[in-house]
Order: sequence, then structure tokens, then C-alpha cells
Amino acid sequence: MNDTMTTKPDRRYHPPEQSADDQQQQVVRRVGVFDRIALHLGVALITWSRRPRYLRSSLSVAARAEHQLRRERLLHARARDQQNYPRFIIR
Repeated sequence: MNDTMTTKPDRRYHPPEQSADDQQQQVVRRVGVFDRIALHLGVALITWSRRPRYLRSSLSVAARAEHQLRRERLLHARARDQQNYPRFIIR
């Protein structure tokens, strides 16, 4: 038996190459106009719903910073007074 038998071609290429018949059967799917409009409307509604409820004015930011500074000064003053106050008063 000197005849050699042919084997299938190598399957090293993944995914396997498609034949001409398979390529003709593929249908190009495009998104319709109404679907695009619905998508953009949905994204716009989500973006709008995540907006801040109220705008912070520069006055309120300054007032909040001043209030925080007052609170920190009060805490430091209380800690200083507590440190200087004797724990046990002997009479």
C-alpha cells in the first residue's frame, strides 16, 4: 500500500473560516430610527434623574465652612478647659 490518503485540512484557525454560502446567509442587522430615538431618550432620562436636587450656592458653602470652623474652635476650647480642670477636688 503505497497510496497516501488525504486528511482534512488543519483546524488551527479558530473560528473556522466560513464558506461563501455561509457568508451570503449572514444578514446585516441595523438599528431602526425608533430604536435609536428610544435609546437616546432613555439615556437622557437617566442622566436627568441623577442630577442634584438643589444647587449649592456659594453663600451656603461659605456659611457651612464658617459653621464647621466654629464647631472645631469650640471643641478645641472644651478640650483645653477639660485638660486644665483638676480631676479630683480635695476639700
